[in-house]
Amino acid sequence: MTRSDPDSCPGVLRLHQAADGPLARIRVPGGRLSPEQLQTLAAAAVDLSDGHIELTSRGNVQFRQVRDAAALTDRLTAAGLLPSATHERIRNIIASPLSGRVGGWTDVHPLVPALDEGLRAHPRLADLPGRVLFTLDDGRGDVSGLGGDIGVHALDEHTYALLLAGNDTGVRVSAADAVELMLATAHGFLDIRDGQWRLHEIPDGPGRVTEHLLSNHPGLDATGAPVEITARQDIPIGWLNQDDDRVALGAGVRLGSLPARTAEFIAAIERPVFLTPWRSLVITDLEEWAAEQVVRVLAPMGLLFDANSPWLQVSACAGRPGCAKSLTDVRADAAAAVESGRVIPTAATQSAQEGLDAEEIVAAGRQHWSGCDRRCGRPRGPVTDIIATPDGYRITPAE
Repeated sequence: MTRSDPDSCPGVLRLHQAADGPLARIRVPGGRLSPEQLQTLAAAAVDLSDGHIELTSRGNVQFRQVRDAAALTDRLTAAGLLPSATHERIRNIIASPLSGRVGGWTDVHPLVPALDEGLRAHPRLADLPGRVLFTLDDGRGDVSGLGGDIGVHALDEHTYALLLAGNDTGVRVSAADAVELMLATAHGFLDIRDGQWRLHEIPDGPGRVTEHLLSNHPGLDATGAPVEITARQDIPIGWLNQDDDRVALGAGVRLGSLPARTAEFIAAIERPVFLTPWRSLVITDLEEWAAEQVVRVLAPMGLLFDANSPWLQVSACAGRPGCAKSLTDVRADAAAAVESGRVIPTAATQSAQEGLDAEEIVAAGRQHWSGCDRRCGRPRGPVTDIIATPDGYRITPAE
């Protein structure tokens, strides 16, 4: 697939003109936010946007209806959330959220700033499309299945597998060399692309990039035993005991829209927060007594600490009024389905249906509501599609 139009992925310095107003996307490498940065986002959401922080499937955030782009730029720059004007849109880095705290072979989070700095240090890498995704998986398999273009997957404490377009290449690299190999791979992607935005769009893209790496790095080979990568819906929710005897709290966010007021309360806890690619967040490094208080305060404000909540089964595109292509307000319809008990467990049987009014929809398990056939924001893996059409909703069960 060769793209005839330029990459239009939004950032902070180049907004997307959505139907409800300008939209800004802020990259958060590895999903990590300091309390001060989260407070900055909360204040900006109130002062300059619609009062919400939207969480994305790449662990980034979005503001809708941005009223003053220059003021937003100034605030984010001061908070360290916009360290580069030239490379801002290419800093799409997902890392295993619990790495270094709960399980995993190794802590991948120290690789995040090294990779981010490496991307920004190479002027040529500013030419990467804004949709290219880097993944750092500590071996638990939570982010390797998300379809990243360039990733590493820990095989033990010292060794990573190189993944391209979400598949194992057979190339193995030490932890010390992982970032440099990922940067070299990004250069290889630029060498072979012909307008494509993603590696999987290039005919035999992973194979050609692997061959490029092997020919330019004589010490590499691609003889590692294959690692099977699968997409998982692996949302860390609730009370999570850290390896250091402290506690992390995984919190779901309804339809990925975090009210600024709730974000202010989270920032006041003064602990690192990690945004996840499942549009949730993890509050880390808490003492047990503090974690109990956090749940008591934030659960009534709408954060989800129950892993069985039906809200965690549902995702949705922007819908109306944010998207001009959407046929309806799918977020309102999805929320009504949850609140009325029409989102049911995965054990229920389900068949394909068409021409349904929103109130008639009863759907089982993981489901994505879309305002049109583009299905924007659809998660990877088995998902039931609930798609608005001119004649009502169509349900296509997960396979």
